[in-house]
Order: sequence, then C-alpha cells, then structure tokens
Amino acid sequence: MAKFLIVEARFYDHLNDMLIAGARAAIKAAGHDSQVVTVPGALEIPGAIALADQSGDYDGYVAIGVVIRGETYHFEIVAGESARGIMALTMDGVAIGNGILTVENEAQALVRADPAQKDKGGEAAKAAMALLTLRERWAN
Repeated sequence: MAKFLIVEARFYDHLNDMLIAGARAAIKAAGHDSQVVTVPGALEIPGAIALADQSGDYDGYVAIGVVIRGETYHFEIVAGESARGIMALTMDGVAIGNGILTVENEAQALVRADPAQKDKGGEAAKAAMALLTLRERWAN
C-alpha cells in the first residue's frame, strides 16, 4: 500500500472539497492511503511537495487547487510557475499528479472539479499513481 499526500491550496472551499473527494476516492479505490495538507496558495504547492518528499513519508503526491483568471497578470504567473515547479519535481523522479485547475471562470471550475463530471482530482491522483508505478518499475 502506497501513501499519497494531497497538497491543496485552499481558496475556493467548495471546489477544493470536490477535487479532494475525487482524488481520495481514486487513491482508496486503488488500495492506497492518503493525507491532506493545506498551503496558502498554488505557488506554495511545489515547495510543500519538495519538503514532504525529503521526509520519505510519502510515495506520491497530488497537487490540488483552483486558479481563476482575474483582471491582472497574476493568473499567468500563478498558473505557469506552479506548473513549472511541479514539472521540475516530476523530472527529478517525484510522482506527482497535477490537479491544479487553471480556468477562466467558476463555471468551468465546477465542471472540472465535480467527481461526477470531469473529476480532475481523481485524474490527478491516477496520474500520480501511474508515475509511482513507472518509478518503481524502472528503479529495479
């Protein structure tokens, strides 16, 4: 049984709750365990994953958050830099599924977050599990 850490940037509670529910359901269905930790924002997710990975307590990670385009350039920075940080860790062999939604509006986020619709939280968990499987396969 693998242990996954779901790292969430909690800003839109109702959306995060759906993303986490999808991620937890996918992890549980695969016979694994999960815990959730909350960070201030999406930019902090890669740092939290890096710190947690140093502990050796977790086998994989699921990044959860929602970034909705606003009136300023901040959306591009948060969306791009959080994805870049996650990708850098992934390239170093950390099994991470990216479930950070980057959307134009809340309606798009609702469809993507809802486990009964697009289930992006569940998809992110499945991606993390797939990467863990590949890492273990190629480590031997």
